[in-house]
Amino acid sequence: MTTRTATTYQWSARGFVAPGVILVAVLLYLPLLWTVYLSFTHYDGLGDPQWVGLDNYVEMFTDPGFVGSALNTLLWVVGTLIVPVGVGLAIALLTWNLGGGIWLRLPFLIPYALSGIGVGVIWSFILSSGGALDQALAAIGVTDPPRWLIDAPLNTVVMIIAAAWQGVGVNALLFTIGLQSIPKEPLEAARIDGANGLRLFGSILWPMLRPLTAVVVGLSIVASLKTFDIVWSMTKGGPGTVSETLALTMYKDTFVNSDYGLGSAIAVFLTIVTLVASIIYLRQQLSPKNEI
Repeated sequence: MTTRTATTYQWSARGFVAPGVILVAVLLYLPLLWTVYLSFTHYDGLGDPQWVGLDNYVEMFTDPGFVGSALNTLLWVVGTLIVPVGVGLAIALLTWNLGGGIWLRLPFLIPYALSGIGVGVIWSFILSSGGALDQALAAIGVTDPPRWLIDAPLNTVVMIIAAAWQGVGVNALLFTIGLQSIPKEPLEAARIDGANGLRLFGSILWPMLRPLTAVVVGLSIVASLKTFDIVWSMTKGGPGTVSETLALTMYKDTFVNSDYGLGSAIAVFLTIVTLVASIIYLRQQLSPKNEI
């Protein structure tokens, strides 16, 4: 192949790729750059943005409400890793070798088809004062149940459980796929050597599941950092701001309070935290020293 022909093929390939690159730039990178610019301005949606430097970031970090939102978001990250990921792994381990295990996993997978708003509406009906759960407790003599969606941090905990109800099934499915891809020979050899139960899991299954686990946990971390829809549909961040997450605080400052500068600063901060957390976690989990 001549140099001219190779160059022609390269430009042809670039021509095919160009529409996708342009689309990503217009829909992703340009809005990101505009958001970063707005984070250094005062802008209420009318007129021109007024440059204020780091004022929005100073206000953000000195606002007690922002600190509370950050702590709630951290609670979401921890809860998401413990409940939907942990329970999903447990369901996969208990059903992957069973005949008809797919039918046992199916009920956990169905809620994943619902939107976050739909999940929030269902669980609001269950957990609201005088709702389905309170009525069930009253039937067995509990007349003073907890205020599930009012008292903090209980309201955040029950919303994490609601999110787990939606996410457990897909995590169980992913872990089951990982378990089914493990070669049978190491498992049979381990069983012959007397390994079973926790020893088999810790010595064989868990190390072989590490690459998939890294992906599942990484996705869960990113999703929990961006939690919005379930919180908005169940408590709207209330009472007051006690159950707000960073994503909800960003939304309120931007679209409710019309403070686009402060909302953009929170968006930039959340983007940086999500990116850094993802990079650190994935680099640590997928480094050569963690390979089997």
